Amino acid sequence: MSKTVVVYHSGYGHTKRVAEVVAEGAAAELLAIDAEGNLPEGGWEKLAAADAIIFGTPTYMGGPSWQFKKFADASSKPWYGRAWQDKVFGGFTNSASPVGDKGATMIQLQTLASQHGGLWVSLGMLPANSKAATHADVNHLGGSVGLLIRSPSDASVDEIPQGDLDTARRYGQRVADIASRLAR
Repeated sequence: MSKTVVVYHSGYGHTKRVAEVVAEGAAAELLAIDAEGNLPEGGWEKLAAADAIIFGTPTYMGGPSWQFKKFADASSKPWYGRAWQDKVFGGFTNSASPVGDKGATMIQLQTLASQHGGLWVSLGMLPANSKAATHADVNHLGGSVGLLIRSPSDASVDEIPQGDLDTARRYGQRVADIASRLAR
């Protein structure tokens, strides 16, 4: 079995809830980026020891939160030493709007993984794009690069659509499964 770490920043708790569900699916360890953009003690060592890393961040103003960006910029030390070379990567983002420029954030996460020499895992699910589709369906937002979540600005953490949470769990499992296959 591979070791997976979900490293994320959450501004209001919604992204944290999604990170927890992704981690459940992946049997992963959670690693929260704090309000100042820092990892907890031993965080960099946990990422170095992981077989798979899943990035998570809200989308604010068309990109990752500044706290996640600070973490990404600080990852230049592992980048220089190729510490994350050939690790499996995935990512997710959350915003209040159905689109909310989440695609721009996903490309930044995928680019970060690629800069580290990583192997990116797509969502791997067909979209729920029929007239009968609802927020309860898996991949109702139609993502492909990674996991997309919508949390309306007036919704509590408990109101994240079940379809999004089901998609999150499946995506975590997919990343962990691929990492396990490659670790053999």
